[in-house]
Amino acid sequence: MVVKIFKGVWFLSLLATLAIFMYVYASLPESILIREGEVSQSISRDGLFYSTLALLAAFNTLIFIISRLYSGKNEYFRAWFFGLVTLFNLFLVVALQFLNLYNSQERFDYESIGSIIYGSIGIMIVWSFLWPVYFLKQRFMNKQTI
Repeated sequence: MVVKIFKGVWFLSLLATLAIFMYVYASLPESILIREGEVSQSISRDGLFYSTLALLAAFNTLIFIISRLYSGKNEYFRAWFFGLVTLFNLFLVVALQFLNLYNSQERFDYESIGSIIYGSIGIMIVWSFLWPVYFLKQRFMNKQTI
């Protein structure tokens, strides 16, 4: 049951990520500024489109590979992996929205969005450590007694 819930949340996150990605792509200029300063870095809009699509496809395709490998086995691992890819989709949404905001002509305090970006990375890191902790806990704490 837990796997079905995480699978539904993952699917909704994939749809939301694709919708937001298309919206952001349509509003970006031809040359996207990534960093300003002494050495400014930019990427073309098409380059961002294809690299983001490749990242999105690679990580979300792993869902099908993991589901095929662990089809009848370890339900909790599959649920954890669905959650991990969902959090990656969330990070991608936050990063794309930041690039959209950064390249718009609006005045914005960019310092305040840093906590959202680092927060999404932090949640993904914490989630990635939850499975090994759960696995070790199950392995060493649940010894059967005779």
